[in-house]
Amino acid sequence: MKIAFSTLGTPQWSWEQLLERGKAYGYSGVEIRLLEGETDLLARAEFQPEQLPVRRAELAAAEFQVCGLASSVRFDDPDPAQREQQLEIGRAYIDLAAALGAEFVRVFGDTLPPVEDEAGRATVIAQVAAGITALADYGIEQKVQVLIETHGDFSDSHAMQAMMEQVESDNAGVLWDTHHPWRFYEEPLSETFARLKPWVRHTHWKDSVVRPEAVSDAETDAAAQAAHALMSGHRHADYVLFGGGGFPALNAMQLLQWSAYDGWYSLEWEKAWHPEIEDPEIALPLFPDKIRLLASQCRS
Repeated sequence: MKIAFSTLGTPQWSWEQLLERGKAYGYSGVEIRLLEGETDLLARAEFQPEQLPVRRAELAAAEFQVCGLASSVRFDDPDPAQREQQLEIGRAYIDLAAALGAEFVRVFGDTLPPVEDEAGRATVIAQVAAGITALADYGIEQKVQVLIETHGDFSDSHAMQAMMEQVESDNAGVLWDTHHPWRFYEEPLSETFARLKPWVRHTHWKDSVVRPEAVSDAETDAAAQAAHALMSGHRHADYVLFGGGGFPALNAMQLLQWSAYDGWYSLEWEKAWHPEIEDPEIALPLFPDKIRLLASQCRS
């Protein structure tokens, strides 16, 4: 069973801490969203071309894997020049992913016009599909997949299905954030998975409750603003330690296990966007045993 964590949950950790603590906590891989507060991985000194052989050697020595890179690339902008710029960034992320031995680069669709604007939604869905097709085709030679996350307005599996049906590359797939369609669109997991099953290549896991009032202070407000600056589709949830909320995790595991899913199970603890939740030193050690228990319950 391939278990990973996203560095969204470890916003201040260094590269060395990822390898050391990730392995100690029972993970076999990491999904890199940011390092030491920096979301632009292309700008990190650790990932400059001359440093990449060193990173690969460190990963091999630690028997640890970068399963994927989580970019902020998105294709919902109406300006073709902006979308072309996003393609350029995406290609650079694919190059970096290949150099690190990673399997995928995560991208967003992000936001759509209101449901009433059918023509506008169709236009954006088509341009997202075109962007993903172009980026996925670029990744074929490097053996790096391009995965779009169920995030923002594309947490709606109807929209995601409509978009993926227009993607013209077998090197593209869906990163199923198992929580988002359930929480933000009240979709039964079975319905979401039925629509997206042909494309699911990677999964995110988290848990939440519904509180009467969201926590609001200067730190949490600033983090939310930072999230929205990168991803206009970002939405608030009241996250809790995995297994402590209402998310039907066993149901999600059953759907995946019964479909012979062989991808990663990645904890996305959103500490970077929700500083009020527990520190990674508390949240991360709990997940591997819990996700393995769910898998064992499916087999019993």
